[in-house]
Amino acid sequence: MSDKQYDSVLCGWVEEPRYYEEQLSSWSVKFKVSELEEMIQKYSTPVDENGQGGNVRLKLFMSKSGKPCCSVWDPANAKTKERRAEKQQEEVEDIPF
Repeated sequence: MSDKQYDSVLCGWVEEPRYYEEQLSSWSVKFKVSELEEMIQKYSTPVDENGQGGNVRLKLFMSKSGKPCCSVWDPANAKTKERRAEKQQEEVEDIPF
């Protein structure tokens, strides 16, 4: 098994893509009410004092095997926290004094 970590979780039911004139046109994703509630509780970004945030980020993509997929970004994931710490460290190192 691979040791690769991802910062998102697969979710929903994605239908096969629709094509128009041999070009990818669109595809749909379905969620149950319980899945939507879980995404809001687990994967929404924090809301700051200005009321900004509270977003749930979804990504539609094609898997390596060519199947359509949907993932939700997990802001509390270990990989996400690791990337955030690296970014903050880079910002500290970029200070000119």
